[in-house]
This record gives sequence, C-alpha cells and structure tokens, in this order.
Amino acid sequence: QVQLVESGGGLVQAGESLRLSCTVSGITFSTYAMGWFRQAPGKEREFVSRISRGSLHATYGDSVKGRFTISRDNAKNTVYLQMSSLKPEDTAVYYCAADLGIQTTGDPKKYDYWGQGTQVTVSS
Repeated sequence: QVQLVESGGGLVQAGESLRLSCTVSGITFSTYAMGWFRQAPGKEREFVSRISRGSLHATYGDSVKGRFTISRDNAKNTVYLQMSSLKPEDTAVYYCAADLGIQTTGDPKKYDYWGQGTQVTVSS
C-alpha cells in the first residue's frame, strides 16, 4: 500500500517560516521525482515545486521562487519543503506527490501518488 504522509503545517504570521515534510512508503522512493502542490479554497491545485530523483534538479512555481526550497533524503524516504517569508496568499492545503516519469512537469495529472495534505495558514 502506497502512503504519502505530509506533516509540518500550521498557523504562522506573515514573514515567518515553516518546513513541511512528506514521508513515503510502499514505493521505491528513490525512483520517483517528488512534487509539492497547494490548493486554496475555490482555486485550482497549483504547482509549487518539484525535485528530481537524485536531487540534481529542482523547479519552482513563479509565486514561490526565492522563498521556498525543496529537498529530499532518499535514505529516509522523505521530501521537504522549506518555506520562508510566508505571505497570506501562501495559505492553502499543501500536498506532496510522487511521479515515476522523468520529464519535469508541474501538471498534477502526471503524478502517480498523492498525500492527504497539510494545512498552512498565514495570517497578516
């Protein structure tokens, strides 16, 4: 059974930081690229970041470039999202996802497995 479990969400003030984690089981983690997405109420799911299998390549959505950093630890089957300088518009449910494909993509339909999400709320 494949499981992706996000943690680390919470309520913070604007300008503060949070680190999200996503621990994966049931798949060979190192063979999957990992992504983070977010979805705010009434909005479509938005690409946040993606990291390749060996951490050589990381991509970011325009709205988070320079503020968020993705990383992974293949020994721990975990991917992280370090979020800094948080803004109220970052408020959303954040999801991690696994993609067996090798082509970099921010299209959520290309991802094979998803977590249940963790809420991040940024107050002004």
